[in-house]
Amino acid sequence: MGGPEDAGPEAGGSNSGSLADAAPQNGPGVHAVGNQLYDGSKAIRLLGVNRPGSEYACLNGNMFDPADGSGNNAATITAMLAWHVNAVRVPLNEDCWLGLNGVPAQASGAAYQAAIKTWVDLLLQNAIYPIIELHWTEGPGGAKATGQQPMPDATHGAELWTAVATAYGSQPKVIFELFNEPYPANDTDNGWACWRDGGTGCGPSYAIVGMQGMLNAVRAAGAKNFVLLGGLEYSNDLTKWVQYEPTDPANNLGAAWHVYTNSATTGTKGSAAYMTDADGVAMKVPIVATEIGDAACGANGQPANGGAFISGIMSFIDALTPPQSYLGWAWSTDDQPIMISSYDGTPTCGGIPYKAHLLATPH
Repeated sequence: MGGPEDAGPEAGGSNSGSLADAAPQNGPGVHAVGNQLYDGSKAIRLLGVNRPGSEYACLNGNMFDPADGSGNNAATITAMLAWHVNAVRVPLNEDCWLGLNGVPAQASGAAYQAAIKTWVDLLLQNAIYPIIELHWTEGPGGAKATGQQPMPDATHGAELWTAVATAYGSQPKVIFELFNEPYPANDTDNGWACWRDGGTGCGPSYAIVGMQGMLNAVRAAGAKNFVLLGGLEYSNDLTKWVQYEPTDPANNLGAAWHVYTNSATTGTKGSAAYMTDADGVAMKVPIVATEIGDAACGANGQPANGGAFISGIMSFIDALTPPQSYLGWAWSTDDQPIMISSYDGTPTCGGIPYKAHLLATPH
């Protein structure tokens, strides 16, 4: 998912305390052991929300949406903690981070990077794990990053991750998700090879960098952070994720998964099949469903169908062995599907069953 113009810690513990107190820059940080996620020696689950805006507001000269920062401040974090959120996804814009294509100077390059760092640091100080992810990238011919693309361009995709890994490699509680929603080709061996290796002839009219190239950039920068890789079909399809898993010298990878009522694989395979796909991956590596949500909303802000869809996805992920992780889309009042009606954390639509579930679920 994306902005309004898009189409497309401890197990059983609490969120009290501060990651700053746990020396996040010096501790062992987040890492995978088999299909279990740990922070140091403690098993963890990431249960949280997406905070969109930083992938598109910069194109208009603002850092976040709303422009006054009310969705990215201490008050918002207090509201998130009241939901028992312990992870927040932070979307990036390639052009804004790298200062390309005439993005307004006040919201690009060093200024944009500093704003992201302030937000990431605030999350860490409040015992919330940031998941930094590349959301909007350049299009054909180096076109400005004004929306989602099938995969990052070969010109700047690895460059972006070299810079991000250099900035956050010393903070092992920061998680990297290399690309939001890949769709270079369909669920074929060629599609998965493009996903991993990049190149041309993958669907887009430009050369793409694959997951292996971006992962290489992260590791070459010295960063050993936990890295998430979304599958095909907008991260909904995990059928051949294990078969085409990139080589990681740090052995610290997990699968990102996106599930909505209108997801491509959901629609064509049905719930039993896509859950089987995810279950197979979850036996090998940790799964973090970095976007789940119900695209429909009932009358008067009530969840559609009583929240059965989003509740079902959470229950399925809870029942995996070990239980895996998920983040709802979106902690926003205008990025569909919304979960809140106000940044004070008032839940609406799918946010109503989501908040109730988080409050009842061990983290």
